[in-house]
Amino acid sequence: MADWKFRPASAADADMVAELRAVVMRADLERLGRYDERRVRQRLRDGFVPAHTWVIEVAGAFAGCVALRPAEDAHWLEHFYLAPHLQGSGIGSAVLRALWEPHDRDGIRVRLNVLQGSPARRLYERHGFTVETEDAVDVFMVREPSALAP
Repeated sequence: MADWKFRPASAADADMVAELRAVVMRADLERLGRYDERRVRQRLRDGFVPAHTWVIEVAGAFAGCVALRPAEDAHWLEHFYLAPHLQGSGIGSAVLRALWEPHDRDGIRVRLNVLQGSPARRLYERHGFTVETEDAVDVFMVREPSALAP
């Protein structure tokens, strides 16, 4: 696994993250008949909150991002994108483990939604997420504090 680190996101990161989102989500969105070249980027820009977002860097270069948005009964894992050439390298698991530490200690539940059929679902299941509900497009998952992770 490559060396990686987090840094706080800034508003200036939004366009770079929007481009990565368009790349990594394209196949799943096309498979579901929901890919729109403009909308895939705009949805990120509309929901991008730098205060809850971290940029992932590998060897000092932009490699992805992840957001953890506080909500009433849980935190929402959002905008977790990793450059395609780094997927499967163990960085995604390392990022999730780093995020869980304080949430497990503080007893905070984490929720997310993933597209139906997305390979990312396997990553989340390995890290203790279970299905709460699903529809034709999304699978909504939850991870209870201290859920076992590899």
